[in-house]
Amino acid sequence: MSKIEVKTEDGDYIVRATAAESSIRAFAVTSRNLTEEGRRRHNSSPVVTAALGRLMSGAVMMGAMMKGDNDLLTIQIKSGGPLRGMTVTADSHGHVKGYPVVPDVMLPANAKGKLDVAGAVGPGIMNVIKDMGLKEPYVGQIALQTSEIAEDLTYYFATSEQVPSAVGLGVLMNKDNTVKQAGGFIIQLMPFTSEEIISRLEEKLAQVTSVTELLDRGSTPEQLLEHILGEFGLEITDRMPAEFYCSCSKERVKKAVVSIGKKELNEMIAEGNPVEVRCDFCNTDYTFSIDELKEIVKQ
Repeated sequence: MSKIEVKTEDGDYIVRATAAESSIRAFAVTSRNLTEEGRRRHNSSPVVTAALGRLMSGAVMMGAMMKGDNDLLTIQIKSGGPLRGMTVTADSHGHVKGYPVVPDVMLPANAKGKLDVAGAVGPGIMNVIKDMGLKEPYVGQIALQTSEIAEDLTYYFATSEQVPSAVGLGVLMNKDNTVKQAGGFIIQLMPFTSEEIISRLEEKLAQVTSVTELLDRGSTPEQLLEHILGEFGLEITDRMPAEFYCSCSKERVKKAVVSIGKKELNEMIAEGNPVEVRCDFCNTDYTFSIDELKEIVKQ
């Protein structure tokens, strides 16, 4: 696999790795910057930032599992808690973006004194959509198991993709509600993993009490994996930058305006109302003036 040189001192990045003679594959990410960018874009509350940060961290690693340059992964949560759901999208190049349905949910801490992500998300479903350039995208759906995100992704891998996996995700907030640390790991077993390796790995994973604790100690993605897989002959195979990235543009948004229809656009022009369209993912506003609307109708 080709090596990618990554400036890792201050940027988010993903590592891919293997262990136990390639019978284990693993991914880990630090995602503080991209989670903070999501918080800034949506002005989200701490508990929503934690939920969205966990989901984006999971998605950006799952995006790194895809092979094609144009492959796209979307994870959609529809839920009954006050957050009501989230949507995130990631590609195979380390780009991820996401938005919460309700960004300003405030809840008291849970019984452990932590941000109550499960309470904010509530019961619901998770859809995982992979668009890999085939006629139809792959769609997997699960009922949320704990609404803590990591356990739900673990369950998704086991039931929808039949890949035994362990997912750990964490977001730690500063007192001023900015993001202090964010990241996580995904560890997956290949079909030929021996029972001995599986039981040793289960023991090791049981000792990982908190991803945020490891991140708060300053653990890099490499160190996260070393902590769990060091004794299994861990080999880092690749590194890739990760970032919050939205590809929206006025040209793309114009297509949405065109879909409003000629009759409705002419009514807006007659009323003298410019059209304002907001991108859900990055909250950028695009305004189309009356002259621009006339041009769209003409085309």
